[in-house]
Amino acid sequence: MQSGNLPEGVPSPKETLGYQVIRWAKKFVVTPDGERAGEPWEFTPEQLRFVLWFYAINPDGSWKYSAATLRRAKGWGKTPLLAALAIVEFLGPVRFSHYDAFGLPVGKRVPLPIVQIGATALDQCEQTLDMIRGMLSESPAEEAYGLEISKSIVQFKSGKPGSIKPKATAGRTNEGNRPTFVVMDEQHHWVSSNGGPDFYQTLKRNVEKTTKAGSRWVGTTNAYNPNENSVAQIIHESEMVTKGYWLYDCREASIDVEDIRDEEKVRQALLEAYGDAVWADIEGLTKTILYDRTTPDSTYCRFYFNQIAESSDGWMNKPAWDLCEATEDPIKLGDQIAIGFDGSVRGDATGLVGCRLRDGRLFVIDVWERPENAHADWEVDTLAVEAAVYKAFKDFRVEWFYGDPPYWQEALGRWAIQFATRDQDFVFEFWTNKPTRMVQVVERFHSAVMVKEISHEGDERLTRHVLNAVTRDVMVGGEVGVLIQKDSPRSKRKIDLAICAVLALEARADAIADGRMNRRRGRVVGF
Repeated sequence: MQSGNLPEGVPSPKETLGYQVIRWAKKFVVTPDGERAGEPWEFTPEQLRFVLWFYAINPDGSWKYSAATLRRAKGWGKTPLLAALAIVEFLGPVRFSHYDAFGLPVGKRVPLPIVQIGATALDQCEQTLDMIRGMLSESPAEEAYGLEISKSIVQFKSGKPGSIKPKATAGRTNEGNRPTFVVMDEQHHWVSSNGGPDFYQTLKRNVEKTTKAGSRWVGTTNAYNPNENSVAQIIHESEMVTKGYWLYDCREASIDVEDIRDEEKVRQALLEAYGDAVWADIEGLTKTILYDRTTPDSTYCRFYFNQIAESSDGWMNKPAWDLCEATEDPIKLGDQIAIGFDGSVRGDATGLVGCRLRDGRLFVIDVWERPENAHADWEVDTLAVEAAVYKAFKDFRVEWFYGDPPYWQEALGRWAIQFATRDQDFVFEFWTNKPTRMVQVVERFHSAVMVKEISHEGDERLTRHVLNAVTRDVMVGGEVGVLIQKDSPRSKRKIDLAICAVLALEARADAIADGRMNRRRGRVVGF
């Protein structure tokens, strides 16, 4: 089923430059591999429909859609289509010139074509660039346009300005470019840990500098994991898509996950998802899904049925977490709070999360994360952490503070002494590497989210860390319990604020149990 905003049917020849684009591609581009290698390039019917709508124009010649995304199952043929569009935008008639005597739009070439293949790493561009080289090498376009085709760039032998080349994340060095067309492949991999969302915004800003001249971007993606907040998700949820300013073409299988063991339903779902991609091995994929139990069902749903699905080992359900966001009754100075602290020195993040006693409202006090382009010897600013802790005790009525001791045991001991009164302690150690108790507090936090017993301010940093966390089963007292961890030991997808939030909620519970809501002077407790 079509779950995007692609209109039914195809536009008339008077409403699009697509027909001229298609004829040009068939004349100048060749099929790069397979049985038809070297023969004129041909789009499949589904690709033709996408191209016709992507190049649809308004009566004044401006684009109907200022950008586009193609979401399809793995192996459908997204990369070859992007490669063909990159070539067309480099050499073909892709800008409106005028209407002919029959009222048909006539296209013209881009005067100075700068086509960029965007990716979060250069090796991610290689597949698209290989496809472009295969389509151009020994093609009619190579001689007709005088092309120099190398491994990393396509340009003109004459030295005329213009090129097709890769563009990877490199911080602010990408600002100031003026591309006429940008390809963004595999957007479901463009996540915060590799700088994907920031890179996407940079590329988009660069394209927008010349939108009046017709510059645009096009992206492809598999169905994304809604826990990752990838660029694919950002685009899909954008009002630019929902209001129809950006084209979003998505062919999605209509199968429920409980039917994933039904052979005929799986086969039909694959046929539905892959459409006219006749090269897809439907029978092989059917057997894989039915009998390979080493792959989570969510992976099959995302990559082969093109359905948005969370990873099966993801800890927190994003819709449930989002439902806990609240804007009314914000945190105020002087509120009674509990604090959770998780500290590192170099690799992981260090954070402080508060939890208001009277209603369980979570909020980020501060966080220190290693910057993307930080020097190898980067360390957490310990003085800044100290200052933030002292400021929290000054700004709020901190009733209970739980901190994970590794790397910070001396500081926790010092804070425990400095903030204690004659009759009460406020700062306590909480060892998160002790599974017996940690399993309990992780479960209590998860349950509190599911039943909306807590709320949060929608802070992007806290949300990102919570949704980054994955589960790990452990044996506790002869039973299986669940802990949370990063998706891999060296992963850049941090979860430290999630740990802080878990500790903050537990600190709140112990503060209330100890009578701190009424400022009762009580016992000293430590763990």
